[in-house]
Amino acid sequence: MRDVWDVVDDHIVAERILPAIVIMRDHFGDTIREAIDRFAERYEHLREVRPNDFTKPHEEYGRGFYS
Repeated sequence: MRDVWDVVDDHIVAERILPAIVIMRDHFGDTIREAIDRFAERYEHLREVRPNDFTKPHEEYGRGFYS
C-alpha cells in the first residue's frame, strides 16, 4: 500500500484540496482546523522540494477554495 503522504502529496499537487484534508483528518485524527494547518505546512514543503510538479503559481493555487 502507498504511504499516506504519497497519496496526500498527489492530491496537493493536483490541487485537490478537500480530499487531501479529509485523508489527513481520517489518518491523523485531526480536527478540521488542524488538518487545514497540516495541509498548509505540507503544501509549503512540497513547493520547496517539488516546485516543478505544480501547474499553477503560488498566487493562483486554491483560488476559489474557502475554509
